[in-house]
Amino acid sequence: MTKTPTTTLKETAAKCCKKVYIGAAVLPKPLFIYDHDDAIETQPDEDPPQKINCATVHPVEAGDPHHSTPAEPTRYARTLLSEFNSLVVEHHLKWTPLVHSLPGPFHPEGATSDAAADPFPPPARLGKYDFHHVDALVDWALLQTPPMHVKGHVLVWHVTSPPFLEDLPPERVRSHLKRHVFTTVGHFRGRIRMWDVVNEALASDGTLVENVFYRKLGPGYVEECFRWAHEADPEAFLIYNDNKVEGCGTNDDDDDGDDDEKEAPNQAKSDGFYALLKSLVDKGVPIHGAGMQAHFNAGGVGKRQRCPTPAMVKRQIRRIGDLGLMVNISEMDVRVSTLPKGSVDVSYGGENDSNNNNNNNNNNSNNNNINDNNDNIGNVRTVAQTQIYRDILSAALSEPAFHGIWLWGFTDRHTWVKNFYYDDSPLIFDEQYNKKPSYYGVKKALETLCPGGTMGELTGGKKASCYLEKNVDDEGMKWGHLWMLPEPEEERAAIETTDTTKDGNPDWLQPS
Repeated sequence: MTKTPTTTLKETAAKCCKKVYIGAAVLPKPLFIYDHDDAIETQPDEDPPQKINCATVHPVEAGDPHHSTPAEPTRYARTLLSEFNSLVVEHHLKWTPLVHSLPGPFHPEGATSDAAADPFPPPARLGKYDFHHVDALVDWALLQTPPMHVKGHVLVWHVTSPPFLEDLPPERVRSHLKRHVFTTVGHFRGRIRMWDVVNEALASDGTLVENVFYRKLGPGYVEECFRWAHEADPEAFLIYNDNKVEGCGTNDDDDDGDDDEKEAPNQAKSDGFYALLKSLVDKGVPIHGAGMQAHFNAGGVGKRQRCPTPAMVKRQIRRIGDLGLMVNISEMDVRVSTLPKGSVDVSYGGENDSNNNNNNNNNNSNNNNINDNNDNIGNVRTVAQTQIYRDILSAALSEPAFHGIWLWGFTDRHTWVKNFYYDDSPLIFDEQYNKKPSYYGVKKALETLCPGGTMGELTGGKKASCYLEKNVDDEGMKWGHLWMLPEPEEERAAIETTDTTKDGNPDWLQPS
């Protein structure tokens, strides 16, 4: 029987009724180096490719085999080219990797970050940039036919700024920060046309983090960075990016619905996000977009870790769009390992996606078939992940201001989650590059904007359309009820109060 060709995510996005970026964060090592199970022919005098471990923070090094752009694309590259119309540089474009921790070939032989042993200690490297790895990624993208769009991430984030900034007086911090923005944007002017300018400047309470820039320069540093980036490239699209800002409650005391309707998880930070954006717009700061990261934990509970609902996401995008800004989901992944293993009945509120499994019959990792032997029984982790990808993105795409989705990676083989959280499978391709049910969740979301699609259609079809505006249907069923965990009985106040985001610590160091 002839196999029917399947439409890729990139091809589906091209059919949407508006321009939609579908992108992924990219790493140089698996892009340019063959992995041990890539199907390639080696010469008799060549060593076979070695296994590439999770490559989220590893550069391509001169000593690596096949370190130059291979004649035949790696499997990582083939998947990226087939499925995505945009890429974002996951790690190597941040300030510290460029000048301190992951420099390219100019780095002196044997140099270390130990100032006593390093002939060019870190402070002496301020202003000495090596764009080797990022140039390779960007040039590779732009040489494709058609060229891939590239988003730059990120110009200013205190977590990945050189640590020795702490030892400098304010006037030197400002000078180096301005030079960093001008150097980086200027180097890629005309090649990178979209930038995350400032990242995660907000604490959980919605106020500015008291990071090195805030303490040395004051709260105006955010505004200054946008003005500098615009001056460096007046044609660039400039974005403020943050995490745990994706949802907005009704904020309506007269709402007779569930308390969950009135306040989203991380409501204070979502409100702070909106307030910061509004203040920048009101001041005439050159800002064009907002990025909501969407690093979701399907098993999360409490005010910080719970996943927002589609209605909350749609509401947040709408109010930001009313400011005249475009909105994107910038770093999406969906962790599931904190959910219990087991099965759920998907006959209510779910959808039988068994046809998708016909295209996914090689997928044997983590039991990702959505229906296991029974059309109405699904793996709870798979059901949750697929529904979150599909429904959150469908709701987002239904808003006119929404214009793009970037996943933080695409294969579970290379995900930052394994390095910074725990072992998990948060992406849409498994470790063998097979499409998971969550892949089809993303695809179905894109199809809502294609000819014949229904804008905003969620898992469950017409029956679930109410979840675009509220969290509970007419039968009292909450969105995500098949997998969402109840709040634990023990008091979470002690955990919530140990939040240290105000001090500049990132999300992965917060209590879960």
